[in-house]
Amino acid sequence: MPAEKDRTTRTAALWATAVAVPAALAVGFFAVSSLPSAQPSAAPASGAPQPVSTVPVEMAAPALSEDETVACRALTSQLPVTVRSLPQRPVSAGPEQNVAYGDPAITVACGGEQPSFLATDLVYPLNKVCWHATETPDGSVWTTVDRRVPVTVTIPKNYDSPGQWTTEFSATVLSTLLSRDDIPTGCRT
Repeated sequence: MPAEKDRTTRTAALWATAVAVPAALAVGFFAVSSLPSAQPSAAPASGAPQPVSTVPVEMAAPALSEDETVACRALTSQLPVTVRSLPQRPVSAGPEQNVAYGDPAITVACGGEQPSFLATDLVYPLNKVCWHATETPDGSVWTTVDRRVPVTVTIPKNYDSPGQWTTEFSATVLSTLLSRDDIPTGCRT
């Protein structure tokens, strides 16, 4: 009888294995396929990623002083080749002060006039750089208010969370451009 009991136990073990292994594989596959992608979405909010144009992005290139030219070259030389998954695109003018990414283009412009805004306007300290945002029909324009040489980032309305896109440039601005002495109150920590 012990041999028959051993045979029954083995048969039960084989059936349990035959059921458990495929079930465990199915659960594992489902769990892995349910995980979010490690790559953040950089596609415009309006749909699937589109091919990126290689046509230069139209950008103005105002005359810069010698100090602004040095500062802007330092900034543009340190900006990433891609932001999230948006590659850099050529610009129509001023590659030493202008950079563009993706299609529609997110643009970064260095130099120009210091922004003017009301003292009661909101400013946004994002990753240790202080930005002022202005909404436009086409999106939003974010300009540094705490740097000697201003930087303006334009985010088309096709992109969600424009402030989050702006933070992609804060570290480079912080490491390459000097702070102003007279920064707005809302920027002081």
